[in-house]
Amino acid sequence: MKVFLIGFMGSGKTTIGKKLANYLKYEFIDLDKLIESKAGMSIVSYFELYGEGAFRELERDILQKSEFPENVIIATGGGAPCFGDNMEWMNKNGLVAYLSLSPKALASRLEHSKTDRPLIRHLKGDELIDYISSKLQEREVYYNQAKYVVSASDLTAERLSFYLNLG
Repeated sequence: MKVFLIGFMGSGKTTIGKKLANYLKYEFIDLDKLIESKAGMSIVSYFELYGEGAFRELERDILQKSEFPENVIIATGGGAPCFGDNMEWMNKNGLVAYLSLSPKALASRLEHSKTDRPLIRHLKGDELIDYISSKLQEREVYYNQAKYVVSASDLTAERLSFYLNLG
């Protein structure tokens, strides 16, 4: 079973994805790390050199053209489900779970990792919360197309596995 974890940056896709993969004895793939490997540079550098549009095209190509193993947890980038037909493709090719958190909870998590995140690097306090609220409102149209919507607050691999009927 291919399991795609989607959600806003900071929702815990990579952290819980690794734990879930370990719990289920699945492979784990971080789509952002796969993109960096194929692009030969960091996502931050790619954004700076080519812009968000080019990055989203690359992200789509790698997501949809990669040969993923059968039993795998894939943590996508926060914007991946919102570009082109990515959400439809993920729903057709696996099980999709949206890890949901409030803008305040996301801001709290993101405050300490902003340098790695080109879209929020320059934001602080209420600006960050406002940005997240605005982006989340745009993206939830896509995120809510997931088969499962799960609160990422205090989420464990065991609980997520149960919610997704995986074990």
